[in-house]
Amino acid sequence: MADSSKDLQLRELKDMINDLKKMIKTLQATVDAANKREEALTQERDNLKEEVDLLRKKLFGSSSEKRSMDVPGQLNLFNEAELEQNPTIAEPEALESLLPEKETKKRKSRATNAERFKGIPVVKKYLDLPDAEKVCPVCNAPLVKIGEEFVRRELSFVPAKLKVIEIYSLNYICPECNNDDVTVIKKGKDGHAHMLHGMAAADTIAWVMYQKFCNSLPYTRQEKDWEQYGVAITRATMANWVIRNTLDYFTPMYDYFHRQLLKREFAMADETPLQVLHESGRRAQTKSYMWLFRAGNNAVEFLEGFKGYLMCDGYSGYNKVPDAKRTACWAHIRRYLTDAIPKGKQLDYTQPSVQGMMYINQLFHLEDVIKAKYSSFDAIKKARLEKEKPIVEGFLSWLDKQNPVRGSRMDKAVTYIQNRRSYLMTYLEDGHCSFSNNLSENAIRPFTVGRKNWLFCDTPNGAQASAIVYTMVEMAKANGVNVYHYLTYLLEKLPNDRMSDEELDRLAPWNEEVKAEIERRANDSNQ
Repeated sequence: MADSSKDLQLRELKDMINDLKKMIKTLQATVDAANKREEALTQERDNLKEEVDLLRKKLFGSSSEKRSMDVPGQLNLFNEAELEQNPTIAEPEALESLLPEKETKKRKSRATNAERFKGIPVVKKYLDLPDAEKVCPVCNAPLVKIGEEFVRRELSFVPAKLKVIEIYSLNYICPECNNDDVTVIKKGKDGHAHMLHGMAAADTIAWVMYQKFCNSLPYTRQEKDWEQYGVAITRATMANWVIRNTLDYFTPMYDYFHRQLLKREFAMADETPLQVLHESGRRAQTKSYMWLFRAGNNAVEFLEGFKGYLMCDGYSGYNKVPDAKRTACWAHIRRYLTDAIPKGKQLDYTQPSVQGMMYINQLFHLEDVIKAKYSSFDAIKKARLEKEKPIVEGFLSWLDKQNPVRGSRMDKAVTYIQNRRSYLMTYLEDGHCSFSNNLSENAIRPFTVGRKNWLFCDTPNGAQASAIVYTMVEMAKANGVNVYHYLTYLLEKLPNDRMSDEELDRLAPWNEEVKAEIERRANDSNQ
């Protein structure tokens, strides 16, 4: 029996409804996908805005990472715990000294002229009257000098002077023995032959090194500077002086410093990229590293045999140092959280990055107080365990609760910190351990500044020579001796690989006799 027209119409309507449902489902899926794309694009836009704000802050903002421990209108979450802790844990006066007292922190006094110009010779210059005016304008009687009056103080610069020193030997002969059988001749000697590579004297080579590795002045600019003194010295000549003399006469000191470092129980390290153009087996674009170690290779080779605590940043190469016990740098942790603070939200306590900063700022504050209070490493360890360990534990508990948006600055900060979680409390094990790696970063900064001027090293020998000279420069700085005069001193003494460690130690910048000699030279140069 044929379907009635109503039945056909009903089936058609049902089919239409099913088709509409499918269409609605498809459209809903399309809308959902579009919403997800919009959310992803919005998040990408927000992440890019964070990056732009961060770059602007780095370019135009304050470079300091320090922040106030207190947020206006909020209670200090840490002082209450300090005030309520059991007073029997430490002596009362020790507890009192560890309470935050930022209001009473004394501002560093401004240096006086006497302090700034200490060691600089003083030449008195007198403002006198012409002879014609040394008479009384009233009675025409000669004026009598009654004293002197201070007017002003000026710092005068005396430009460097060049001179060529020609060394001759005076020869003597005995007139009585001058015959066919015996001839006696004696020649004047200074005790050693000229062993430096090139015609330049030790002080000239030291000056080239000082200008490049201490003042970040590349050879191209030094070449023009030498022209002002009337001497044509090419950049190739200067590079040859530095590389050959460094590899021959500074390497023994460098190796000695290396041996001394490996004997220590604590070491600090930092690294920065360096491009070396003509390196065998590697493309010019391949990234190399300049390493800094405190107490060309890589961390594994250089630290082979080191078994102590190693303070370094997040570079993965340090993970291959088998016997070193890693400690994390809290300054790097703070830096990542600082970068994660949204623009204009530095005082917004609801921001997770600001909350994390409060923990870390409190740790930095306690470090300053503890170091100022105690000189004993055992006392420093005890104070850290009593005062800082609870804050570190609170910080880690806070860290576990964070769930930042993927790809955001906060996400990068949390990832960075979690990857170093196992190293965050290592510094509490020994009072010798450093809390941050700022000293290493300060020591490697001259190289990074210099690299902006000369950009790359041409050969591995040049890169190695640069590392060795930078070592001598930073060792001199660390021991408070004049860099230029110490470089000159080493080039005069000519260390060699036949010297024992005891002999090399007598040339080290921490040696008291060396310090006295460098100070004498510095004073003499100012006369």
